[in-house]
Amino acid sequence: METTKCFCLCRPCAGIFYIAPDMRKFEDSYRHKGLRKKLIDSIKNKGISDELVLNALMNLPRHFFLDTALDNIAYEDRAFPIAEGQTISQPYTVAYQSQLLQIKPNEKVLEIGTGSMYQAMILAEMGARVFTIERQKGLFDLGKKFVLRKRYPTIKYFFGDGFEGLPTFAPFDKIIITAAAPFVPPKLIEQLKPGGCMVLPLDEEGGQRMLRIWKNEEGALKEEAFEQFSFVPMLSGKSR
Repeated sequence: METTKCFCLCRPCAGIFYIAPDMRKFEDSYRHKGLRKKLIDSIKNKGISDELVLNALMNLPRHFFLDTALDNIAYEDRAFPIAEGQTISQPYTVAYQSQLLQIKPNEKVLEIGTGSMYQAMILAEMGARVFTIERQKGLFDLGKKFVLRKRYPTIKYFFGDGFEGLPTFAPFDKIIITAAAPFVPPKLIEQLKPGGCMVLPLDEEGGQRMLRIWKNEEGALKEEAFEQFSFVPMLSGKSR
């Protein structure tokens, strides 16, 4: 979940927008689909080429995840605030991490930082079996009301400490962290299947460097460094 500022010009909001609940009348119009297509074209121009990622972005209506006040700007390529001081990440960032994961159908993926559920549902749309952990109880409970949750019954949601992972359900083919990690969590490396990879933004001075860590069949690690991003910090423990 990236850091962001509130750009609301329509009504007082105290800097927070909430995940749209199932009481809202949802509509995915031709206008929304046209805006999504423009967004995807811009993401392609930035270097995202994985068709599985691009198709998932096209199939998942991002405006459903945001307050109705943001409907007209939901497909701008930027992050927006949601509840509990968190954000729904910039679509390019979601696409970037998803592309680095190199998802194959039916792979078992652990996500650290459920947030708005947008990243988890993109991965599910790509065919992954997603296990996702959220440490913010308010955000975890709010997500239970989200209407698109029924569309992806294979996603498993957990309230817990992301640094601990989910040892009961390990090992995982892929692991993704959607907050700035102060270090590579050793317990998550333990839960990564040999031959799998972890994608995370690692905190460093001035920002976070996106890393991909491969674990070979003998358990040795190979690290690849990519671009810099700006995420909210990954915190330990659970917040009630």
